[in-house]
Amino acid sequence: MAEKSARIEPLEPEAWNDRVRSVLGGTVAPVAELEGRSDRATARPLNILMTIAHHPALLEPFLGFAAALATRGVLPKRASELLALRASWNCASAFEWGHHVIYARAAGMSEAEIQRIPSGPDAPEWAEEDRTLLRAADELHRAQKLDDATWFELSRRWNRAQLVEIPFVVGHYTMLSMVANATGVPLEPELPPMPARD
Repeated sequence: MAEKSARIEPLEPEAWNDRVRSVLGGTVAPVAELEGRSDRATARPLNILMTIAHHPALLEPFLGFAAALATRGVLPKRASELLALRASWNCASAFEWGHHVIYARAAGMSEAEIQRIPSGPDAPEWAEEDRTLLRAADELHRAQKLDDATWFELSRRWNRAQLVEIPFVVGHYTMLSMVANATGVPLEPELPPMPARD
């Protein structure tokens, strides 16, 4: 996938006020934890967060919600990353895809599973639980609702809090994909690119 220039460059540290500096600085350790990294010496905030920092009034409340979903969610991390990767793929967001490949690896997804995400729920190798989550992500992307059959299958496996969280995860990463795609947030060069689309 060809790289495009950022339409809005991430706000660099010399332009941060004290509050933005404090808020963005507080994101580095939690992101490193999601990535399964212990080396944080050279870590910096994600490019998408430095892009959102152009709108400081949105930055802090957004990060509160994002942190709640990422660190206090009730879905297992693997299930959440399966949904996030499929949402990223459906939205053609190279930025979100690159980051969630790293998070998915840290959550225990295999390389074969990650590479199978573009094939969707009909790939025969998926376990039924994974297939249902992928189908849910596709239905939410397509119609912003879930078919009764999909809901029935989800409700057999997940509790009510988890059922509430499923559309939140898909919606959240759809929204971030929109922000990344619309503003041209650059994917950090060390992260994996999105596979080519057919």
